[in-house]
Order: sequence, then C-alpha cells, then structure tokens
Amino acid sequence: MNHHAIEVEGLTKRYGGRAVVDDVALQVTQGRICGFLGPNGSGKTTTIRMLCGLLTPDAGRGTCLGLDIVRDGPAIRRQAGYMTQKFGLYDDLSIRENLDFVARLFELPQRRAAVDAALAQLGLAARQTQLAGTLSGGWKQRLALAACLIHQPRLLLLDEPTAGVDPAARRDFWDQIHQLAAQGITVLVSTHYMDEAERCHDLVYIAYGKVLARGTGREIVAQAGLSVRAIEGEGAQALVAPLKSAPGVTSVAAFGNTVHVAGPDAAALDAALAPWRDAPGLRIVPAQASLEDVFIALLGRAQDNFAQGHAS
Repeated sequence: MNHHAIEVEGLTKRYGGRAVVDDVALQVTQGRICGFLGPNGSGKTTTIRMLCGLLTPDAGRGTCLGLDIVRDGPAIRRQAGYMTQKFGLYDDLSIRENLDFVARLFELPQRRAAVDAALAQLGLAARQTQLAGTLSGGWKQRLALAACLIHQPRLLLLDEPTAGVDPAARRDFWDQIHQLAAQGITVLVSTHYMDEAERCHDLVYIAYGKVLARGTGREIVAQAGLSVRAIEGEGAQALVAPLKSAPGVTSVAAFGNTVHVAGPDAAALDAALAPWRDAPGLRIVPAQASLEDVFIALLGRAQDNFAQGHAS
C-alpha cells in the first residue's frame, strides 16, 4: 500500500481577486522525488508555502505527513525542511554558527552533535569556520540543505534549489537528493531544468495556477500525444517565427542548429512544414517528443489568468 507524504485537493489561493493557485490537487508518495515544474509566476512557491502552513489556502484541504495543512502548520514545519529560492541564512555568521542557530530554533537537545552530523553529511566540516557570505553558490546551497536536514525531517520542500549554481554543483546536489530519498525522505522540488525533471520519480507541471500534467516523465510524454518534427540545417532558426503562427503547430523550440516543431496532429503538422520541405540545406525528419516539447506545448495552450500580475 502506498502512503502519501503529501495529499491535497482543491488548493486555491487568491490575491486581488485572481487565483494564483487554482484548484490544485497533489499527491506525493513517501520516499519519492516529485518534480514541481512550471514557468515563473505559475504558483509553485505559493503552493509550497501552503503545504507547510506558512500560507493559509482560501479553499481546499489536505495533509502533509498526515497533518492538516490548515490546522497543523507548526507541527508540519517541525518535520519538514523548507529550502527557499534565495539563500536565507546569515552572511556574517560562519557555517557552524548558522547551523547552530537553526538547531537552537528547533530546540534540538543534542545541539552540538546535530551540527557536527549536518557538517559531516554535506561535506562542510573543513569549512565550518568560513563566513557564509564568502561562499560560492554551490557551497551556499550545501549549507542551506544542511540547515534543512539538521532536525532530521521526513519531508523536504525545495524551491528552485539549484538556481544560480554551476552544473557540477547541481549534479552533486541531485546525487544527495537521491541518497536522501533512498533513506525514505520524501522530496518535492521545484525546478526549471529539464535534465533535473528527468531525475525525478514523478512530475507535476503547473502553469497559471493550474496543474496541466502529472505522472512519470514517460507517462506525461505519452499522454500528450504530440507529433514532433526536427528541422536540421543552418537556416532552421529563420523558421521559428513563421512556424509559431502556423496552423497545427503548438510549439516551436530551437536547439542549436535544430528546431523542434510539435503539434497534436501529424497531418496538420506536416502541412505546416510543407513550404520548406525542399528548401536547400534543410532536412525535416520525425523526432521523439521530449519533456521540453510537451511542456512548451502545454504552456502554449494554457490560459493566462494572471497576465497583469505576478505570482511565484
């Protein structure tokens, strides 16, 4: 039997009469890594804050770790680690001092041992006296994750944790996340990166406050039913603008000298591409739909109900 660490339905939050999060249902199974994807302003951060009781939903119900998200916010936060988009610790404190401060907030009985364990777990022991403000993005990320883990949470809520760090630090971070999931910790992580989405067990795609797709990566690609053509050659980039407005085309995305064109109907897609079939230097071939193709197509079909505002 699957046990859900997160199970919410009808989750809604409005600002100025507009739904920033609109009737969102979300289930995350214990010990799984769920990728929470969507463009800026899609409602990811607002949803995460409601899950850990930092915001009260205007409608909806549900539980995190079996606790009510409306009534039991403080109890949820004692069992969850929340990593915000921006570095939230003190630049003028050392790594150890920051972790000791967080341990005090959680009133951990064996504070020194907890700090030592967090330093060791994230490879921070050798740098423990270094001021947080002097750390690179990757090391700040490690410190932030150590602070999330110091009270041994059962759930991690990570809001774009790898934004602004280099590829090597991102790879190391994801190796750590998979190790934590293998220990039974549940992870909900928001990200913009498709390579990170592919490392998640499950995915939820949200845009303009509404969930547009959910499932494993393979399930989401299969459910989309997209036909995709790749245009290869030096002049492919020039076709991006005219194809975006062509009938039967739902997404156009450039990848180097290749352009991916997608649509729900293969015949309509081929008709849109027909004027360029015999263009010199270009080759149009069938391609497999990727997660990025699907998400661009979903976003193109979604209705922006917050066009004049901003939500994150």
